[in-house]
Amino acid sequence: MAIKQRNRKKGTMNVQQETAPLIASKPKRNAAYPGEKSKCGFAKVCLIFILALLLCASIGVGLIITYTWFEHDVNNVCHDQCRFQLVESIPENLTYAANETIHMPTAEALMKLILSANETIEIAAYYWSLRTKDLPDHDNSSRVGQLLFDTLLKIGKEQKVKIRIVQNIADSSYPQHDSEYLKKYAHAEVRNINVTRLVSAGILHTKMWLIDRKSYYVGSANTDWRSLTQVKEMGILVENCSCLATDIGKIFDAYWYLAQDDVTIPGTWPESYNTVVNAVTPEVVAYNGGNDTRALVYMSSSPPQFCPAGRTVDIDAILAVISAAKRFVYVAVMDYLPMIAYSKPRKFWPIIDDALRYAAINRNVTVRMLGSKWAHTDEDMPTFLRSLQSVGDVCCPDIKLEVKMFEVPAFTPAQAKIPFARVNHNKYMVTDQHAYIGTSNWYGDYFKYTAGIGFVLSPSNASSSNDIRQQLEDVFIRDWNSQYAQPLEGVATKNCSDPRC
Repeated sequence: MAIKQRNRKKGTMNVQQETAPLIASKPKRNAAYPGEKSKCGFAKVCLIFILALLLCASIGVGLIITYTWFEHDVNNVCHDQCRFQLVESIPENLTYAANETIHMPTAEALMKLILSANETIEIAAYYWSLRTKDLPDHDNSSRVGQLLFDTLLKIGKEQKVKIRIVQNIADSSYPQHDSEYLKKYAHAEVRNINVTRLVSAGILHTKMWLIDRKSYYVGSANTDWRSLTQVKEMGILVENCSCLATDIGKIFDAYWYLAQDDVTIPGTWPESYNTVVNAVTPEVVAYNGGNDTRALVYMSSSPPQFCPAGRTVDIDAILAVISAAKRFVYVAVMDYLPMIAYSKPRKFWPIIDDALRYAAINRNVTVRMLGSKWAHTDEDMPTFLRSLQSVGDVCCPDIKLEVKMFEVPAFTPAQAKIPFARVNHNKYMVTDQHAYIGTSNWYGDYFKYTAGIGFVLSPSNASSSNDIRQQLEDVFIRDWNSQYAQPLEGVATKNCSDPRC
């Protein structure tokens, strides 16, 4: 409106003002006896009016067609009756207040997927330890993993469902006995992927269960009985959603291809591996039985070399989620380190660290980081977390950047003896705009060299009680305020006798 008013002040004429001088300058005709040109002019006006109506109608039809095309092909509208459910493992004896919500157990979700299979079970796994074969001492809590393994074995023996497994290449630390057993006795087709050979470093760290290309699980839980009963995990169960399952199936297909002997990463991936479901054009999904729970969803992947055309790279997805936040960014991850940690010497990698600081300082976004304190916490991690926390404590008192460490205690001597257990293994982020559930720890190595994936959801109606984003926020707040989350003061400082100091 301001532009139109300004133009009028400068002398721009309206339609009536423009035509009046021209009419007045023409020779006058006898009003009682109009000439042929007047009749012709009237006909022209009628013709122009009709053409204008036809033009408007065609534009309207075009807009409808364009809108339909945009909704179907650009926004990738999914017409499945999808169901989304948060899935978590709560370690034995870890308790919360009676009013806190605990979501579906990981073991129950995986069993549900296995039993629903009619054609295919496809699993991408870091390693296998569903039985207690890798431990000198048997623990009764392994029975949950054993039951899952036995069910998978039974289904494979019946040969009604095809089992395909792609896993990290076996070594002395992870001999992959379970998958070899499934290969021998359950007709499972197993491939090993050597990520280090393909990209010079890294592993397959993905945790994916894909059923009939219709349903799947993605999250932090390994194919390990400890991930079901002794380790705290977070994931997402997607059911009856072939539009999303078909897309994540392309990630599995890429792994399957790369797990062949002597194969190299294609310079240009074949078209069948490409996707149109990404951060720019996510899938529009109505889930859990109503239009009030609609969301934009896509899957991200790492490393970049494993991403065919159209696939959003995992680190780009994480940075996009952080930058889109308006009020808060909550991160729950076992390991956080702005470093390429497995190189010698270590190298600084501040990509995520800078994004979190920028969000807190420049955009006044509340940032909370919930790391994990356990027997294998990297000694550098508390140092960098203190650096994050100091932004609010020392530098800028008005900035809200807080850090805590979540510790899963061993409540019994038997629990204390279980190796690589009793830890918060979560790898997720939730903001006021998005939910992100991943499979990677937040080191630079995981995004540059390690095969991992992320599930990204942005709700279109945040008021729904079924909103996954809201539920994930509630999980974070539950853990952040629990007795198991402690300030950094309780974490030992780095040993500065270390040569790297």
